[in-house]
Amino acid sequence: MPPARGTPPKPPAQVVSTEPPPVLREFRGVWVASVANIDWPSKRTLSTAEQQTELLTLLDRAAELKLNAVIFQVRPAADALYESSIEPWSEYLTGAQGRRPDPFWDPLSFVIREAHARGMELHAWFNPYRARHTDARSPLTKTHIARTNPALVKPYAGYLWMDPGEPAVRARTLRVVLDVVKRYDIDGVHIDDYFYPYPETDRRGRPILFPDATSWTRYQKSGGKLSRADWRRENVNKLVEELHEGIHKTKPWVRFGISPFGIWRPGYPEQIRGLDAYERLYADARKWLHEGWLDYFTPQLYWPTTSRAQSYPVLLDWWASENRKSRHLWPGNFTSRAGGRGTGAFSVSELMEQIRVTRLNPAASGNVHFSMKSFLINQASMNDTLRADAYTALALPPASPWLVTAAPPAPVVKLAQNGGLWRITLGPEGRAAPWQWMIRLRTDSAWITMMLPGSTTQWTVPPTLGANTIAVTSINRVGTEGSTVTLPLVLSPGSSPAGTSAPSPARSGRRDVR
Repeated sequence: MPPARGTPPKPPAQVVSTEPPPVLREFRGVWVASVANIDWPSKRTLSTAEQQTELLTLLDRAAELKLNAVIFQVRPAADALYESSIEPWSEYLTGAQGRRPDPFWDPLSFVIREAHARGMELHAWFNPYRARHTDARSPLTKTHIARTNPALVKPYAGYLWMDPGEPAVRARTLRVVLDVVKRYDIDGVHIDDYFYPYPETDRRGRPILFPDATSWTRYQKSGGKLSRADWRRENVNKLVEELHEGIHKTKPWVRFGISPFGIWRPGYPEQIRGLDAYERLYADARKWLHEGWLDYFTPQLYWPTTSRAQSYPVLLDWWASENRKSRHLWPGNFTSRAGGRGTGAFSVSELMEQIRVTRLNPAASGNVHFSMKSFLINQASMNDTLRADAYTALALPPASPWLVTAAPPAPVVKLAQNGGLWRITLGPEGRAAPWQWMIRLRTDSAWITMMLPGSTTQWTVPPTLGANTIAVTSINRVGTEGSTVTLPLVLSPGSSPAGTSAPSPARSGRRDVR
């Protein structure tokens, strides 16, 4: 019988595939800067409990926005936001360089554990050369490199800077990074755009030269033939190559990423204008990409899509064309300018456009946002826009198949009913647990994806979802998916799970409806 006049016809029933859909792969990172207390901790005078509360709030917000990686600054200026026998505690944590937290805690151990509990990666972010920021307030402690080996540290425009031309500086940075890789369960190592310092001028507008005459003269006397500029670039190249090699020798699954200034050289491509990072920072980022000395590349594309001289899409296309080793390309976005004020500010809709442009490029697979503070204050309601537009669905970071690690074990899944609830027992074939379990639940209207730590052995299906099928997939440390076990969920007669609350997604797995 046709519907009565004026009554709209019922929409056809939604057909849900019997097979679980592939999970979305996209890197969604955010920088958490500790230098100058930009993001965390908000002040140098917070108690341990206040610092931990801020960090948990930060991680909860990142999880709510469906971000999947936190890039956490642990070495802003030859110091440490973790327990180190090499470098002193950072003043940005305790208010005085070298002062141990009291009550004691290790922020890096804490943030790794809590990020992993929320299904997010944690990348440790190091500044390779800066030894003191202009924002520093406390005196240098006796264990700081500027006190223990002052010949390696140079004053520059109010900063202290470790001389990249000194082999001992390169060895120290490598030692610091590998110490963290060995002792902490991080997912990645990250260095940013500070190599040789950004050029500054004096009060008369004259360029301030970097004072590396001692190391340069020593190089020349040893028979070195490179020009001074090429020698400086080679100093940085050696550090990048040794970091890449050392990290993977220590833990093959830990990814190494770099976020250089977004322009390699003016004129590449032709319309681009701006700072010459190759010539002024001595950063040959194109070479690092060509050589594959990194696992992910995050050029800081901090300009709008409408800018011709620093065009976001044009620069992204150019970097993609230079990615000969097919490493991950995850451009950095100046998210703190979205909805902000002043020079360089742009709209939140422009930020959405940058994410859209990234997704349209087949060689790019994610974005990294600077910085977390803009999400914490929900600047210009950007969080609401992200949740409604760009980040509606959960995503896993893309896999890194060139990294060598054990294949994910096949899952062993057992189901049991208890009071109308489905209790799931999870385990691997063999002894080695996977890095994560991907749980996909089929309902009458959609597949719902949830991520659980690989250490999870018992789990209850949230009864309010009305799931009728479960699919379990193991995932290893480099993001490779293993085999999938799919089982029907059929309640016995008379059982009813109604009225039982589901576990919190923030602590018991991340959820996505597709």
